[in-house]
Amino acid sequence: MSQYYDLGGKTLWNPSNGASRLFLRQVAVFEEELGVPSGIGPMEADECQVDAAALEIFVNALLTRHRSTHHAVMRTLTEGFVITMSVLAERAGVEVCWEAPRTVLGDGIRDAERVRASRLREKADELAAFMAR
Repeated sequence: MSQYYDLGGKTLWNPSNGASRLFLRQVAVFEEELGVPSGIGPMEADECQVDAAALEIFVNALLTRHRSTHHAVMRTLTEGFVITMSVLAERAGVEVCWEAPRTVLGDGIRDAERVRASRLREKADELAAFMAR
């Protein structure tokens, strides 16, 4: 059995029930942590609708939060969810801001941020191949 995450008539993701259940629980945790709705609608009859506008705000708030922490455990705990949400967002056609705006960072920090953003992006590209549509 599986569930569908749809944007209009387009399926963005079709995970197993177990993966979907875990994902939705993480969505609820991060909605509360960020104070921002995710754009992931309720799961009804194994389908949910995705609101691309809300998803764009959520995924970029999530990336900003992930970038802003230097706590190794926090980064590790959030990384998989950040990557999964980023794949979903890109499939929805929303703009994913992988790097912080230039005005926020100095040059030395900017280089380190660019490397981290590049690694996250690579992991998202790898994961996308395993996220069934």
